Amino acid sequence: MERDRLCGLKEKFQYSGKGEVYSFTIIYDAPAGFEQFVPYAVALIKLEEGPLITAQLTDIDLKEIYIGMPVEMVTRKLKEEGDTGLIIYGYKFRPPLIADMNSRKGS
Repeated sequence: MERDRLCGLKEKFQYSGKGEVYSFTIIYDAPAGFEQFVPYAVALIKLEEGPLITAQLTDIDLKEIYIGMPVEMVTRKLKEEGDTGLIIYGYKFRPPLIADMNSRKGS
């Protein structure tokens, strides 16, 4: 991903894909194309490097989501395109695996 520095030049930067839930909501009435996922959570994720991004949460019981919860980026199915059946993939966030959580606590 490119990001602007203060001087206006762009530089390549690799984000870790790790962050925490900054805010979230549960969707019960989904827009067209996302009905099969209801209910689902959409969150504002604060990445370790600072930026805030919006993403769907996955691989978690909706009752277990909390502000400040550590998460990691994963590639998942976002939706299917109508009659063509084209599957669209993108990023979502999930709680980190147990081994990863233990290594983060020790750092």
